[in-house]
Amino acid sequence: MKKTPPKRPRRAVARTAGGKKMGPEVLAHAGRQALEGVRERTEIGHREAGRTARGATIERVIDDAIRDPYLTPLTEDEKLLSLSQGVARPDDFTRTDTWRLMRITGEFIEGFDRLAGVTKAVTVFGSARVGPSDPWYGVAQEVSRLLAKEGFAIITGAGPGIMEAANRGAREGGGRSIGCNIELPFEQHANPYVDTLINFRYFLVRKMMFIKYSTAFLIFPGGFGTLDELFEALTLIQTGKIYQFPVVLFGRYYWAGLVRWLQARALREGKIAATDIDLMMMTDVPAQAVKVVLEAYAAQTRQARERAERERETETPRPLETADPPPAAPRKTRAASPARRRR
Repeated sequence: MKKTPPKRPRRAVARTAGGKKMGPEVLAHAGRQALEGVRERTEIGHREAGRTARGATIERVIDDAIRDPYLTPLTEDEKLLSLSQGVARPDDFTRTDTWRLMRITGEFIEGFDRLAGVTKAVTVFGSARVGPSDPWYGVAQEVSRLLAKEGFAIITGAGPGIMEAANRGAREGGGRSIGCNIELPFEQHANPYVDTLINFRYFLVRKMMFIKYSTAFLIFPGGFGTLDELFEALTLIQTGKIYQFPVVLFGRYYWAGLVRWLQARALREGKIAATDIDLMMMTDVPAQAVKVVLEAYAAQTRQARERAERERETETPRPLETADPPPAAPRKTRAASPARRRR
């Protein structure tokens, strides 16, 4: 009986999450389409608000210096003194990681300087694509107005959509309206309700401002950028970097699938703890979110005060405990000279 040869196992084909065969061309195409999608969503947000996205078709020159190393090795003194003689690009010295580090430091300094007086603030995230007719636009506007009346500043990414609604609510509530804009390959103008606008080149600096000056994050329905901020906040809480920091998800129906996945997959496989799910709160009611933020701010203030008192106690020098001084030794007297004795 003739044996049939075993079938060769089919080689698994790497595919994208959307089912396409993975490859450099597919990845490049997806990246281009993703960037175009960001541009489109930004324009839609402005149009929905009755504005045109000024300069939306203008390409911004991006700093790609990290990809351009020096072609000719020179000493550091030569680089400093040569200016532009014989150099293909006179601005080569600004296209190094060292120079970029100073730029990053400068952005940190500007952000800290501009926001130094902010002690109570809430950051609001969400889609740039929605307009005033979207129900979540009104909710974001209302919760920001209520928080502003309680003395909180409102921080956003300065764009249209949910960000615009939050800045608008802050202005209506008499609070400070802050926008942290980011450089993109196309022009992105801030919404008209921002009072304090700070422009950033680097996401890492912008993220620091969101976290450092916030008491809580309010997360509205959004895309990758919104998810990025959501999970970064959860990671910082999980690792003990920030405490008593509410992460409020607006839109129970929108976020329900994500939460169910976390419970069914990440939690069941032990990737997260059961208590990690409790780091998030889901609601559709602005008043509930305001109550949670107020309670968290009170807890943060109390813990900060207690920590400061403990630090003062450890830094205050204690008086030295000294024992009784030893008895003084008797003084030795010099014997009088014979001449003095005769006197």
